Amino acid sequence: MAEAMIGGLISKKVYSKNDIIACAPSEETRKRISEKYGIQMYRTVSEISPLAETLILAVKPKHVKGVLVDESPKLNSGHLLISIVAGIKIETLNSYVPDCKIIRVMPNHCCMVLEGAAGYTPGKSVANDDIIIVKKILNALGLAVEVEEKDMDAVTGVCGSSPAFAYMFIRAIAEVGIKNGLSKEQSIELAAQSMIGAGKMVLNSNKTPAELVDNVCSPGGTTIEGVKVLNDLDFEDTVSKAIEAVIRRSKEMSEQ
Repeated sequence: MAEAMIGGLISKKVYSKNDIIACAPSEETRKRISEKYGIQMYRTVSEISPLAETLILAVKPKHVKGVLVDESPKLNSGHLLISIVAGIKIETLNSYVPDCKIIRVMPNHCCMVLEGAAGYTPGKSVANDDIIIVKKILNALGLAVEVEEKDMDAVTGVCGSSPAFAYMFIRAIAEVGIKNGLSKEQSIELAAQSMIGAGKMVLNSNKTPAELVDNVCSPGGTTIEGVKVLNDLDFEDTVSKAIEAVIRRSKEMSEQ
C-alpha cells in the first residue's frame, strides 16, 4: 500500500520524488523502492522524523508499537501522522505518540491504479490545514470521504475489503465467457471494464443502483433472466453477509 501511494503521488505530480522519503527495515526493499521511484530511503522512522512533517504509517498492526515506541521517533505537535493501519484506533496511536496530530485512514489497494476509495477520520488536535493535506494525498489516489471513527469498521467492509469480492465476481463472469467461446484475455477485459463502467454509472448518472438495475433489465430480455437467478440465490444477501463478516473482524481487531 505504501508503494502504491508513493507511485500514485509521483505519477499525479502531487509531490516530486525529491519531496518524498521513506523507511523500511529490509535493505532489499529500500534498494528496490529507491531504484524504482528515485526517492531517498532510510532504515528507521527515527531517521526520517526530523526530516518530514507529514508521516504515513503503513505497517502491519503488530508492528505499530515497535515503530512508534521502540524506535523512539520523537514525534511532536509539529508532526502529522496519517495511519493506514487496519483496526488501530486513534486513541491507541495517541497513547504511543501523545503530542502528534493523527488522522486515521482506511484506503483500499485500488490506489495502485489511482482508483482507490478511502475513508478518513481526523483526531482532536488536527487542524483544517492538516485535513487539506490528507485530502490532497487521498484524492490523488482516487476518492476520499471523511467519516466518524465509529464508522471506520464499516469503511473497512465497504471499500477496504470489497475489491476482493469484486475480483471474485469478475473471475466468475470471465470463466463463463471462456466456456462459451471467448479467449481468456477477451473475457477478463470485457468483464473488468464492465465493472469499471458500472461503478462510474453509479457515481455519475444521479441514479440509484436499484434504478440502474431496472434500466438494464428490459422486460422479456436477457439481463432480467440472470437477475432472476441471482435473486433466487439470495445474491445481495450473500454479499451483505460477506461485508458484515469483514466488519465484525475489523471490530475484533480494534478491541485487541
